[in-house]
Order: sequence, then structure tokens, then C-alpha cells
Amino acid sequence: MTAEALGEAFAARRLSPLEVTRAVLARIDRHGKPVNAFTRVDAEGALAQARAAETRYAAAAPLSPIDGVPTTIKALNYVKGWPCQRGSKLIDASPVTEDAPVTARLREAGAVLIGHTTSPEFGWKGLCDSPLTGITRNPWNHAHSPGGSSGGAAVAAACGFGTLHQGSDGAGSIRIPAAFTGVFGIKANFGRVPVYPASAYRTVSHVGPMSRTVRDSALMLNIIQRPDPRDPTALPYDGTDWLAGIDAGVRGLKLGYSPRLGRHKVHGDVAARVDAAAKTLAALGAIVEHSDPEIPDCAHAELVIWSSATAKLHASLPQDRLGELDPGFRAMAEIGKRWTMSDWYDADAVRIALGRALELYFRRYDALITPMMPTPALKAGQDLNDPAAEQTWLDWSPFSYPFNITGHPAASIPCGFTAEGLPVGLQIVGRLHDEASVLRIARGFEHAMPPVFPELD
Repeated sequence: MTAEALGEAFAARRLSPLEVTRAVLARIDRHGKPVNAFTRVDAEGALAQARAAETRYAAAAPLSPIDGVPTTIKALNYVKGWPCQRGSKLIDASPVTEDAPVTARLREAGAVLIGHTTSPEFGWKGLCDSPLTGITRNPWNHAHSPGGSSGGAAVAAACGFGTLHQGSDGAGSIRIPAAFTGVFGIKANFGRVPVYPASAYRTVSHVGPMSRTVRDSALMLNIIQRPDPRDPTALPYDGTDWLAGIDAGVRGLKLGYSPRLGRHKVHGDVAARVDAAAKTLAALGAIVEHSDPEIPDCAHAELVIWSSATAKLHASLPQDRLGELDPGFRAMAEIGKRWTMSDWYDADAVRIALGRALELYFRRYDALITPMMPTPALKAGQDLNDPAAEQTWLDWSPFSYPFNITGHPAASIPCGFTAEGLPVGLQIVGRLHDEASVLRIARGFEHAMPPVFPELD
């Protein structure tokens, strides 16, 4: 059931938060081990929160529309009383003493916090395996990765291990796993959701919701966007209701469709499914034009930004235990050690040029649509899709990171399957600060092509 449906059922006393939480915990217990989506399941805490929500509904005093709704938090974010090791053996396992802003807002709204979902070490790559928790697997095919770094959240959404799921996205980490597992996820505009402690990847890292439906993500965004004084980079809170206008449809909207962002190779099945999605949007009344944004090549700039942050993080860790780190993380840090301050400023100049080019593009279009990923889900446990042609994981995700560099809102919505039965995602990118259009387009497409999810039983 959706979060909206659960909230309505709780208010009408047709269901209780306690029985729903028990059902979710039983589902995790029955089906969770093969996919390995959680670093921690707090059954006792979740049941206590569900009982409190049940009491509030009995008194007709729910805290919010998501009061009592089972929710997960990505293991990079603080939950008071839980350890937060961020996928690394090098981080102390002592419980933290405060909630991250996203956790605090969800707790204040009465969400039932089920557990921490898996991430690669420090969220450094677009896959989901770590030295601490091992490999998280794609529920559609366990030989494949769900993608990352919010891989555990995506798997939890696909498998029904809760209803609302928090993700974060520094170079595609919400959208990659959403595409690989067939769920919806939106990287909100940079600063929309307050963050604390600050990500190691700073201004390319965004927070957003993941869920089975677009409306549930909009509902969750209403909650987690609320202000927190610990993040001075957050946007001013204006109380926008992201559900308002979400069902207006796409008729009359002008969409630029870039099948390759001008230059990138795309798997045949992926290209076919995304092209069909563009035709569906046109059939729904959108004006869809093939149009590549004239953006600069930002691959080197992204490598400088990403690897520099990784190197900085690497230097802060216990130097006598570096052998316990993910080897790929260490290799990325070594790349980051090459750069000078001049290299970083050159990368920042590309960031500015890229942002300017996109905003000029969005003077002509309401949104940009592209493939989310150029390839189906990678095999589990491997960092590269084509080792002969790729240096780092960034090389196989060229549609994701440009919009982290610029801060634009972007989402992935499922648009079909490859011949092997692996999900394909359509990316929708909006103007700066315009999550509303992204959500509206996604909802219009979802109405025409409802998602399907793996059968576990």
C-alpha cells in the first residue's frame, strides 16, 4: 500500500500502524537475507513507534499524513541511538547521539523508522557493496547489483520492506539504483533538504525520497524539506506542497529529449525502452522534441571534484587501517591526490559553464528527458561495466553526474525492462528549483505506465 493509502486506513481505523509494522518486519525476516538491504533493523524501536502512532490515531491526533508509515534511512545518515558506520569498518560502532535533519523531520512526523539501508563505503560509488556489510543484490536478479549508493533503499522499496525510503545522491546515488531496481527516486534540488553532518562530497550531494510511487515521494519531500539550522547551505523553506498540481498531466509541456546527451553509447534495450517512453509522453500531450543540450564535456571536471573529495576523506581516516577499505575507494583517493588547486578551479569553471548552458536550454523546454543509465544493472560485486574502456565507475554513469555538478532536480522513473528482465529507468531533469515539473511529468508517465515489482512469495 502507498503511504497515502496507509494514512487514510489508519485514520479510518481500518488498519493499525502496529499490525502494518509487524507485517513489514515479517516480510524483511522472510525475504531480506538474499538481497541484504539493511545494515540494521530496529524491530523493537519500530514497534514502539508504531504503538505510539496507534495511540495518536485512536485520539484522532496524527502528527502528519505519514504518521505510522514504515520508513527507512540510508546508513550514511544519523539516527539517534543507532551506530552510523557508513559502510566502513574504520568508523566506530557506538550509537550516535542525535538525528540527522532528514531523520528528525521524519520522526517529528511520526514515521516508523524500520532500519538503516545499505550503502557502499562512505557512498563513494554507484554500486552497493562494502567491506562492512558485503554485497546488496538486485531483487530482479540476484546476480546483478541494485546500483548505489542508495542501493539498500532502492531494494527495500522494490521488495516492500517499508513504504518511504530516504536516499542521497552525490553523482547518481538515488537515480542509479532507482533505475536498476524499477522504483521511483528524485534527487531534490541542491539545498532543498537540509543535511548534517555535511557530506564529504559537499555541494554535489543531494538528499531525496525513494518509493514505489511518485505521489509517495512528493509526500515524503513535503516532510523532509522542512528547515534545520544545522545546514547553512539549505534553501529558504517556503512550505511548497509538492503534491499540489502533481496530477495535472503533461499536456502542453515542452520536453527536450536527448537519447545520448549528444555523445554517449546506450545499450540497445535501454535505448528502445526510453524511446518508447518519450513516445508515450508525446501521446499524453507533451510536446517532445529531439534536442541535445549544448553542454560542455564535464567528465574530467566530475573526476576532479569526486576524487578530490574522496582523497580528503581518505586522509581523515586512521592511516594504520587503510588496508581495510574498499580497494576501489582507495584507488579513487589516489586519483584525487593528483590534483592541484588550479585543477579544482578549472573544474569549478566547467561547473559554471554547464549550469549556464542548462539554464539556457530550459528557457526553451520545461524539462529534459534522457536515459537514466546507458546500461542495464551491472553484475554484483564488480565496479566497472567495461574494464577495457573505463577507469572509474563514473565512466558508466554519464547521464547522472552532470546534474549533481549543477544542482538541478532530477528523477528516475521505471519505463520497462530489458530482454533479460532487468529494469530500465527514464531520467527527468527540471529547471533549478523546479521539482514540481519533474514530479508532474513523472506522475503523468506513471499513470500511463504503472510500475511493476518483483514477486517475492
